Amino acid sequence: MGTASTELIPPAECPAVTSPAPLGGVSGRAAAPELAGIEDPREVAPADARELTRTLLVRLASLEEGTREYSYVRGTLVELNMSLVRFVLRRFPVQRDNQEDLLQVGALGLIKAIDRFDPDHGVEFITFAVPTISGEIRRHFRDNTWAVHVPRRLQELRLTLAKAQDLLAQRLDRAPTVAELAEHLELPQEEIVEGLTAAGARTAGSLDLPVDTGDEDGLPLVERLLGSDEDHAGRVVDLVSLKPLIAALPPRERLILSLRFTEDLTQSQIGARLGLSQMHVSRLLSRTLKQLREGLNATTEPTRPGPDGRRP
Repeated sequence: MGTASTELIPPAECPAVTSPAPLGGVSGRAAAPELAGIEDPREVAPADARELTRTLLVRLASLEEGTREYSYVRGTLVELNMSLVRFVLRRFPVQRDNQEDLLQVGALGLIKAIDRFDPDHGVEFITFAVPTISGEIRRHFRDNTWAVHVPRRLQELRLTLAKAQDLLAQRLDRAPTVAELAEHLELPQEEIVEGLTAAGARTAGSLDLPVDTGDEDGLPLVERLLGSDEDHAGRVVDLVSLKPLIAALPPRERLILSLRFTEDLTQSQIGARLGLSQMHVSRLLSRTLKQLREGLNATTEPTRPGPDGRRP
């Protein structure tokens, strides 16, 4: 990894180094003598803040974990580098209502960077910290912002597909097809379709929201999917009425109905199974359906009232 530029931290976001409260009688000055020459930590320049961070990281590596001095130096490093977290957050689409939550997630990534950093490797802390903070925020988006639980493999595939779609759209001047995405990513088309489908699980809409189809009624989606109670009631009546009519059919006609509408076979497949031609199966099926339709209309046709106004 190359050394990060010192311009990564804007001057306007100069870290405010605030000394944590004394722990058990150990003052900040006593715990971290490196801060003794700083009158107002909030006025520390970015270059001085980086130099102070480097010094405190070396000091932290020499301290025993769990001691009061270790806790003070570690807390000071977190306060000193919170501007890094704010800088990384600028790269992500952060909404105002969850900005504080993401700031906490980024602070957790900063703490991990401080705990894992080794000053002896000769790498600038900012070079190590920025990817660690970014990774922690990406994990938060991946694991906590999906409306439906999706395997991690598909979540990562969605990000890969998004980048590939942008690249190919610029190259082709149109939206890429599934085959073009599969060829570009060297993946099976089935996996591409699976990743595109999984991308729809990131957000969820309410079934109670009206669907805009150009109609004035604006029925909610759940009613369009399930239908009205009257539709279900009519379907139940039809099924109950059809049951004796189907039972009265000859065995061959009942078998043809079962093969066509239960096993979803074509007329040619039914003919091959029964030893009949496709044309013969078509005639038998048409005649059977006509018979059932007429019988169903006869059983469900409302009876007319008699001369006295009563129905028989």
